[in-house]
Amino acid sequence: MESETLALVTGLASQLLFSSRIVLQWVQSEQAKRVLVPTLFWQISLVSSLLMILYGMLRHDPIILGAQLISYIIYIRNLQLLGEWLKLSGWFRAAAYVFPLAVLGWFVVGNQHFSLAAMLRNRIPGGVLVLGALGQFIFLLRFVYQWAYSERKGESVLPLGFWVVSLVGSLLILVYALARRPVDVVLILGNVFGAVVYGRNIMLLRREERHTGPPARAAEQVTEELPPLHSR
Repeated sequence: MESETLALVTGLASQLLFSSRIVLQWVQSEQAKRVLVPTLFWQISLVSSLLMILYGMLRHDPIILGAQLISYIIYIRNLQLLGEWLKLSGWFRAAAYVFPLAVLGWFVVGNQHFSLAAMLRNRIPGGVLVLGALGQFIFLLRFVYQWAYSERKGESVLPLGFWVVSLVGSLLILVYALARRPVDVVLILGNVFGAVVYGRNIMLLRREERHTGPPARAAEQVTEELPPLHSR
Protein backbone atom coordinates (compact mmCIF):
# COMPACT_ATOMS: atom_id res chain seq x y z
CA MET A 1 0.00 0.00 0.00
CA GLU A 2 2.86 2.38 0.82
CA SER A 3 4.43 1.81 -2.62
CA GLU A 4 1.07 2.34 -4.34
CA THR A 5 0.56 5.65 -2.53
CA LEU A 6 4.08 6.77 -3.38
CA ALA A 7 3.51 5.84 -7.03
CA LEU A 8 0.21 7.73 -7.15
CA VAL A 9 1.68 10.88 -5.59
CA THR A 10 4.70 10.77 -7.92
CA GLY A 11 2.56 10.16 -10.99
CA LEU A 12 0.08 12.91 -10.15
CA ALA A 13 2.90 15.39 -9.48
CA SER A 14 4.39 14.54 -12.86
CA GLN A 15 1.08 14.91 -14.67
CA LEU A 16 0.45 18.20 -12.89
CA LEU A 17 3.73 19.51 -14.28
CA PHE A 18 3.02 18.06 -17.72
CA SER A 19 -0.40 19.73 -17.67
CA SER A 20 1.08 23.05 -16.55
CA ARG A 21 3.42 23.10 -19.54
CA ILE A 22 0.50 22.34 -21.87
CA VAL A 23 -1.59 25.08 -20.26
CA LEU A 24 1.31 27.51 -20.67
CA GLN A 25 1.69 26.57 -24.33
CA TRP A 26 -2.07 26.59 -24.91
CA VAL A 27 -2.69 30.02 -23.36
CA GLN A 28 0.17 31.66 -25.25
CA SER A 29 -0.94 30.03 -28.50
CA GLU A 30 -4.55 31.17 -28.05
CA GLN A 31 -3.40 34.72 -27.35
CA ALA A 32 -1.17 34.78 -30.44
CA LYS A 33 -3.67 32.82 -32.60
CA ARG A 34 -0.81 30.54 -33.64
CA VAL A 35 1.12 27.70 -32.04
CA LEU A 36 3.86 28.93 -29.72
CA VAL A 37 6.10 26.75 -27.56
CA PRO A 38 8.17 28.68 -24.99
CA THR A 39 11.52 27.50 -23.67
CA LEU A 40 9.91 26.88 -20.30
CA PHE A 41 7.85 24.14 -21.99
CA TRP A 42 11.00 22.04 -22.41
CA GLN A 43 12.33 22.82 -18.94
CA ILE A 44 9.12 21.68 -17.29
CA SER A 45 9.05 18.63 -19.59
CA LEU A 46 12.46 17.56 -18.35
CA VAL A 47 11.49 17.65 -14.67
CA SER A 48 8.14 15.99 -15.40
CA SER A 49 9.81 13.21 -17.36
CA LEU A 50 12.15 12.46 -14.48
CA LEU A 51 9.15 12.03 -12.18
CA MET A 52 7.47 9.79 -14.75
CA ILE A 53 10.60 7.63 -14.89
CA LEU A 54 10.22 7.14 -11.14
CA TYR A 55 6.50 6.49 -11.61
CA GLY A 56 7.20 3.82 -14.25
CA MET A 57 9.57 2.11 -11.81
CA LEU A 58 7.12 2.27 -8.92
CA ARG A 59 4.36 0.85 -11.15
CA HIS A 60 6.78 -1.73 -12.56
CA ASP A 61 5.54 -0.67 -15.99
CA PRO A 62 8.11 -1.26 -18.77
CA ILE A 63 6.02 0.75 -21.24
CA ILE A 64 6.10 3.96 -19.21
CA LEU A 65 9.71 3.53 -18.12
CA GLY A 66 11.11 2.88 -21.60
CA ALA A 67 9.22 5.74 -23.25
CA GLN A 68 10.17 8.28 -20.61
CA LEU A 69 13.86 7.43 -20.71
CA ILE A 70 13.96 8.23 -24.42
CA SER A 71 11.78 11.33 -24.02
CA TYR A 72 14.11 12.60 -21.29
CA ILE A 73 17.05 12.60 -23.69
CA ILE A 74 15.02 14.41 -26.34
CA TYR A 75 13.97 17.15 -23.91
CA ILE A 76 17.62 17.82 -23.07
CA ARG A 77 18.48 17.96 -26.77
CA ASN A 78 15.72 20.52 -27.44
CA LEU A 79 17.10 22.74 -24.69
CA GLN A 80 20.52 22.43 -26.32
CA LEU A 81 19.10 23.38 -29.72
CA LEU A 82 17.45 26.41 -28.16
CA GLY A 83 20.76 27.48 -26.62
CA GLU A 84 19.18 27.31 -23.15
CA TRP A 85 20.92 24.22 -21.77
CA LEU A 86 24.20 25.97 -20.91
CA LYS A 87 22.27 28.82 -19.30
CA LEU A 88 20.98 26.47 -16.63
CA SER A 89 22.89 26.00 -13.39
CA GLY A 90 25.86 23.67 -13.65
CA TRP A 91 24.54 21.77 -10.65
CA PHE A 92 21.16 21.32 -12.36
CA ARG A 93 22.79 20.04 -15.57
CA ALA A 94 25.04 17.65 -13.64
CA ALA A 95 22.06 16.34 -11.66
CA ALA A 96 20.04 15.95 -14.86
CA TYR A 97 22.74 13.62 -16.20
CA VAL A 98 23.65 11.73 -13.03
CA PHE A 99 20.37 11.35 -11.12
CA PRO A 100 18.50 9.20 -13.70
CA LEU A 101 21.52 6.88 -13.97
CA ALA A 102 21.70 6.58 -10.18
CA VAL A 103 17.97 5.80 -9.94
CA LEU A 104 18.24 3.20 -12.71
CA GLY A 105 21.12 1.57 -10.84
CA TRP A 106 19.00 1.50 -7.69
CA PHE A 107 16.15 0.00 -9.72
CA VAL A 108 18.38 -2.83 -10.99
CA VAL A 109 19.63 -3.59 -7.46
CA GLY A 110 16.07 -3.40 -6.08
CA ASN A 111 14.49 -2.03 -2.91
CA GLN A 112 11.19 -2.19 -1.04
CA HIS A 113 9.40 0.11 -3.50
CA PHE A 114 10.64 -1.02 -6.91
CA SER A 115 13.00 -3.47 -8.61
CA LEU A 116 13.83 -4.75 -12.07
CA ALA A 117 13.03 -8.30 -10.97
CA ALA A 118 9.50 -7.26 -9.93
CA MET A 119 8.97 -5.48 -13.25
CA LEU A 120 9.99 -8.61 -15.16
CA ARG A 121 7.34 -10.51 -13.19
CA ASN A 122 4.67 -7.96 -14.08
CA ARG A 123 1.43 -9.74 -14.98
CA ILE A 124 0.05 -7.21 -17.47
CA PRO A 125 -1.86 -9.27 -20.10
CA GLY A 126 0.03 -9.65 -23.37
CA GLY A 127 -2.64 -7.95 -25.48
CA VAL A 128 -2.83 -4.97 -23.14
CA LEU A 129 0.95 -4.71 -23.05
CA VAL A 130 1.10 -4.68 -26.85
CA LEU A 131 -1.55 -1.96 -26.97
CA GLY A 132 0.38 0.14 -24.46
CA ALA A 133 3.63 -0.43 -26.32
CA LEU A 134 2.01 0.64 -29.60
CA GLY A 135 0.55 3.78 -28.00
CA GLN A 136 3.83 4.74 -26.36
CA PHE A 137 5.77 3.95 -29.55
CA ILE A 138 3.54 6.26 -31.58
CA PHE A 139 3.60 8.87 -28.82
CA LEU A 140 7.38 8.63 -28.71
CA LEU A 141 7.63 8.93 -32.48
CA ARG A 142 6.31 12.48 -32.20
CA PHE A 143 9.51 13.54 -30.45
CA VAL A 144 11.73 11.44 -32.69
CA TYR A 145 10.04 13.14 -35.65
CA GLN A 146 10.30 16.53 -33.95
CA TRP A 147 13.94 15.88 -33.06
CA ALA A 148 14.85 14.98 -36.66
CA TYR A 149 12.87 17.95 -37.98
CA SER A 150 14.57 20.33 -35.54
CA GLU A 151 18.03 18.96 -36.30
CA ARG A 152 17.39 19.59 -40.01
CA LYS A 153 16.21 23.14 -39.30
CA GLY A 154 18.94 23.79 -36.74
CA GLU A 155 16.39 25.06 -34.20
CA SER A 156 13.71 23.63 -31.93
CA VAL A 157 10.37 23.62 -33.76
CA LEU A 158 7.09 21.71 -33.43
CA PRO A 159 5.56 21.02 -36.87
CA LEU A 160 1.97 20.04 -37.56
CA GLY A 161 2.88 16.35 -37.76
CA PHE A 162 4.05 16.48 -34.14
CA TRP A 163 0.57 17.38 -32.92
CA VAL A 164 -1.20 14.83 -35.16
CA VAL A 165 1.03 11.99 -33.92
CA SER A 166 0.60 13.28 -30.35
CA LEU A 167 -3.18 13.03 -30.62
CA VAL A 168 -3.15 9.48 -32.04
CA GLY A 169 -0.62 8.26 -29.47
CA SER A 170 -2.44 9.93 -26.59
CA LEU A 171 -5.75 8.23 -27.50
CA LEU A 172 -4.07 4.81 -27.68
CA ILE A 173 -2.38 5.34 -24.30
CA LEU A 174 -5.73 6.37 -22.87
CA VAL A 175 -7.23 3.05 -24.02
CA TYR A 176 -4.24 1.24 -22.48
CA ALA A 177 -4.72 3.05 -19.16
CA LEU A 178 -8.39 2.02 -19.10
CA ALA A 179 -7.62 -1.59 -20.07
CA ARG A 180 -4.97 -2.08 -17.37
CA ARG A 181 -5.92 -3.69 -14.09
CA PRO A 182 -5.95 -1.73 -11.95
CA VAL A 183 -6.68 1.15 -14.29
CA ASP A 184 -3.97 3.82 -14.42
CA VAL A 185 -5.57 7.01 -13.11
CA VAL A 186 -2.42 9.04 -13.73
CA LEU A 187 -2.30 8.16 -17.43
CA ILE A 188 -6.03 8.73 -17.81
CA LEU A 189 -5.92 12.24 -16.36
CA GLY A 190 -2.86 13.24 -18.36
CA ASN A 191 -4.03 11.93 -21.71
CA VAL A 192 -7.63 13.17 -21.56
CA PHE A 193 -6.38 16.71 -21.01
CA GLY A 194 -3.53 16.30 -23.50
CA ALA A 195 -5.79 15.05 -26.29
CA VAL A 196 -7.93 18.19 -26.04
CA VAL A 197 -4.88 20.47 -26.33
CA TYR A 198 -3.35 18.48 -29.19
CA GLY A 199 -6.60 18.72 -31.12
CA ARG A 200 -6.75 22.47 -30.52
CA ASN A 201 -3.18 22.97 -31.73
CA ILE A 202 -4.00 21.07 -34.93
CA MET A 203 -6.93 23.44 -35.49
CA LEU A 204 -4.73 26.51 -34.91
CA LEU A 205 -2.06 25.28 -37.32
CA ARG A 206 -4.62 24.38 -39.97
CA ARG A 207 -6.11 27.85 -39.71
CA GLU A 208 -2.67 29.44 -39.90
CA GLU A 209 -1.85 27.39 -43.00
CA ARG A 210 -5.00 28.63 -44.72
CA HIS A 211 -3.99 32.23 -44.03
CA THR A 212 -0.30 32.03 -44.95
CA GLY A 213 -0.15 29.16 -47.44
CA PRO A 214 1.85 25.90 -47.34
CA PRO A 215 5.23 27.42 -48.31
CA ALA A 216 5.26 29.59 -45.23
CA ARG A 217 6.51 28.41 -41.88
CA ALA A 218 2.97 28.06 -40.62
CA ALA A 219 3.53 24.49 -39.54
CA GLU A 220 6.33 25.48 -37.21
CA GLN A 221 6.19 26.88 -33.73
CA VAL A 222 7.85 30.15 -32.86
CA THR A 223 9.97 29.69 -29.77
CA GLU A 224 9.74 32.56 -27.35
CA GLU A 225 12.66 33.38 -25.11
CA LEU A 226 11.68 33.07 -21.46
CA PRO A 227 14.03 33.16 -18.46
CA PRO A 228 15.62 29.76 -17.69
CA LEU A 229 14.16 27.67 -14.92
CA HIS A 230 16.86 28.36 -12.32
CA SER A 231 16.29 32.12 -12.44
CA ARG A 232 12.51 32.06 -11.95
